Amino acid sequence: MPEITAAPICLYIHKGTYKEQLTIQVPFLTLIGDSAETTILTFDLYARMPSEDTGKLGTFRSYSCLIDTHDFTARNLTFENSSGQGKSRFKGKAGSETGQALALYVDGDRIMFEGCRFLGNQDTLFTGPLPPEEIEKNGFIGPKQHAARVNGRHCYRNCYIEGNIDFIFGCATAYFENCEFFSKFINREINSYVTAAATPEGQTYGYVMERCHFTGNCPPHSVYMGRPWWDYAKTVLLNCHIGGHICREGWHDWNKPHAHNTVFYAEYGSPGPSGGMNLRPDWILRLTKEQYLNYTITKVLSGSDGWNP
Repeated sequence: MPEITAAPICLYIHKGTYKEQLTIQVPFLTLIGDSAETTILTFDLYARMPSEDTGKLGTFRSYSCLIDTHDFTARNLTFENSSGQGKSRFKGKAGSETGQALALYVDGDRIMFEGCRFLGNQDTLFTGPLPPEEIEKNGFIGPKQHAARVNGRHCYRNCYIEGNIDFIFGCATAYFENCEFFSKFINREINSYVTAAATPEGQTYGYVMERCHFTGNCPPHSVYMGRPWWDYAKTVLLNCHIGGHICREGWHDWNKPHAHNTVFYAEYGSPGPSGGMNLRPDWILRLTKEQYLNYTITKVLSGSDGWNP
């Protein structure tokens, strides 16, 4: 194997659809596509795909692309899981036989995506690392199952992310700036949960979303903006436009009433049809202007090394 150096590398990817499962472990790498609409990295694995070792592939082996390094940048690319929603055992319901299917698994620090698209259904974008322990047996089987859990910092700028169930999830500190979160209709009473943060206890920041747009093709009030995968989940919205497909209460507790005292879900200036705060639960924080200033991109991502994406 050639020795990997710290010298920056920039690769330009010509327009086209490239179907293969990718693992990227080279640091200081930048990938630039012709455009996000025409340069597509795709694969089609899914969690309930049969597997000889445990019976099913599982969530964390279903990725189309794994970023397992630090100082990585992608611009003008689409990351897609094309396995689809799958068939259902229940008439009129979608996706029950496919399950989770990651378009992108990101586990690293100082990771930047700009002008990218992330296409999938359930669990489109995983912002690693994994939580400290699995909830169900064999739940973490995959490339990072036994790796040390290191909090990564990610920046997503001018990106489009679509899916249905928990389609942005994980433990990272991640800043989303001017992004669109598109919830897909799956013919259920509740069609989508946009985020499922798993912020570790004691971590200062989880997800911060500034000037983002919650959109979708779902009926009115059939989507939640987030629910806590783990009890200390943190998600903060700053001046985000909240479409009418979002439930008036905004957030769901995943039937964990005890988490009302441990999660940190907060909003500041939420315009749009479902942006009114008067029907939000009392465990959702309304940020003051002074509190809002604690969630600038500089404060969230700079860390001890002064990272400024």
